Amino acid sequence: MHGMTKREFQITDPAEITRILDTAKVLRLGLAVDNEPYIVPMNYGYTMEDGKLTLYLHSAVRGKKLDMLRKNPNVFFELDCDHVPFEGKVPCQYGLAYSSVMGKAKAVFVEDVEEKMTAMSVLMKTQIGREFTFNERLVSIVAVIRLDVSEFTAKHRPIPENLR
Repeated sequence: MHGMTKREFQITDPAEITRILDTAKVLRLGLAVDNEPYIVPMNYGYTMEDGKLTLYLHSAVRGKKLDMLRKNPNVFFELDCDHVPFEGKVPCQYGLAYSSVMGKAKAVFVEDVEEKMTAMSVLMKTQIGREFTFNERLVSIVAVIRLDVSEFTAKHRPIPENLR
């Protein structure tokens, strides 16, 4: 991945990265097969252990994104939050302040029942903020995808100083 253009916007503080991951709620998953790009919004769960980010997604057991992931498990993801529109004196000064996390990952279909139950609990904790327990029957009707993140960046685009 190329470095961030506006380094002053980069976030490296783990607590702030975690706050963004806790706040965003929707991840956009970018896939590509046979020169066909595809982006799909999804709910997610995550773990962050020793700076290693792992994301969990769930899905119906059939569909276009699953077919594409089987052909090419290399994905890109993006999630964002803290949206605050701002105005300027001229049209090109208008914009949107936001925080985001984006990166590269390899998608892995989770088949192990224990890992699926854990992944779904992590997903619900991220989305709802409460602990949920899943049994084998509940996870048997969904596909669970683990994104093993190889690299990611976090960013905060603030309202420009001269417009505050």
